[in-house]
Amino acid sequence: MADCIFCKIAAGEIPAQKVYEDDTVIAFKDLSPKAPIHVLIVPKKHIQSVAHFQAEDKELAAHIFVDVVPKLAADFGVDEAGFRLTINTGKDGGQTVPHLHVHFLAKRKMTWPPG
Repeated sequence: MADCIFCKIAAGEIPAQKVYEDDTVIAFKDLSPKAPIHVLIVPKKHIQSVAHFQAEDKELAAHIFVDVVPKLAADFGVDEAGFRLTINTGKDGGQTVPHLHVHFLAKRKMTWPPG
């Protein structure tokens, strides 16, 4: 999508502090971190939100949660201590960029409810 900031980051048009990238996903540090480790995991394919996943996106979803998340957890050394994943969906869910992204937060004690 031409005016999507995450699509532009995925295309290399806007710089980002990448921590992971493959053919389908990019992960980079959040510009306004809410934890010592705050990474956004973003599919390169433009999908508006988790509510817009289609059947053809099953492999992409599995890749994010089965491959990318565990790799980031191991790379950051939080696979045993723990971390939080958050997917904000829609305006009322707190989504500010209309491109699906998973927040990976770690290295601080998380509380519940989150707010």
